[in-house]
Amino acid sequence: MASSFEKYQKRRLLSSYLSVVISVSLVLFLLGLLGLLVLNSKKVADHFKEKIALTVFLKDTAKQVEIDQLQQSLALAEYTKSATFVSKEQAAEEHSATIGENFMEFLGYNPLQNSIDVYLLADFVSPTKLEEIQNEIQTKDFVDDVVYDRPLIVLLNDNIKKISFWVLIISAVFLFIAVLLINSSIRLSVYAKRFTIKTMQMVGATKGFIRRPFIWRSIKLGIVGALLAILGIAAILYYLDHTFPQMRFMEDPLLIGGLFLFVFLMGVLISWLSTFFATQRFLNLRTDELYY
Repeated sequence: MASSFEKYQKRRLLSSYLSVVISVSLVLFLLGLLGLLVLNSKKVADHFKEKIALTVFLKDTAKQVEIDQLQQSLALAEYTKSATFVSKEQAAEEHSATIGENFMEFLGYNPLQNSIDVYLLADFVSPTKLEEIQNEIQTKDFVDDVVYDRPLIVLLNDNIKKISFWVLIISAVFLFIAVLLINSSIRLSVYAKRFTIKTMQMVGATKGFIRRPFIWRSIKLGIVGALLAILGIAAILYYLDHTFPQMRFMEDPLLIGGLFLFVFLMGVLISWLSTFFATQRFLNLRTDELYY
C-alpha cells in the first residue's frame, strides 16, 4: 500500500515538474520569437526600402560616354546600393512581356527611353533625401527626368514607424504576460508542497534553509525550459534563413547569441523570483490558512 502511494506521489511530482518545464519553455519560446521580430524589424524594413528604385530617364541625344560616366558616378555614390542601365529596347521587351503583346507593332516605334535604375541604401529612402538626390541628378543636361514613387515611400516610412511602435508595446505586454504565466506554474508546484514547508518551519528550519531547495529546483526546471525554448528558436531561425536567404537572418551571431542569452536569463530569473515569492507567501501563512 505504501509502495503504491509512493509511486503515485512520484508520478504526481514528475507531472508537476513536467508542466512547469513545458509552461516555461512555451512561454520563453514565444517571447524569443517576439524578440527575434524586434531585432530583425529594421532589417526587414530595410529590405523592402531597398527594393524601391529611383529611375533616371535619359534623353535620346545623350552620348554613350555620358551615360557610362553617370552610371559609374551613381554606382559609387554614398547613397547607392546598385545602379543598372536599362536600354529602351530592353525596357520595351519587359513592357511587352508585362502587357502580353508587342505594343511597338501597333505604334510603329519605341516611345520608351534609355534609363538607369538606382536602388538606394535604406537610410536614404526618405522623401527629403530622395528629393535632394533627384535635384542633384537633374542638373545633368542629358537627363530628361528623375522619377520615384513618392506616395509609396511616404506610406512605407509611416507604416514602419507605426509597426515599430506597436511591436515594442506588444513586446512589453507579452513580457508581462510571460512573467505571470511562469509565475503561476511555479506557484502551483510550490502550492503542492505547502504542508512540507510549514512542517519544516515548525521543527525550527529557517526560511532561507526551507527556500533553498525549492529555488534551486525551480532554477533547474527554468534552465531546462529555457534550453528547450532556445532549441525551438534556433530551429525557426534556421528555417527562416534557408527560406529567405536574402534577409540574412543569421549573419550577426553576436545578436543571435544575445537573444539566446536573454531567453536563458529570463528562464532563470523568473523561476528564481517566482519561487522566492511563492515560498515566502506560504512561510508567512498560519497553519489553518494552508487549507484555503
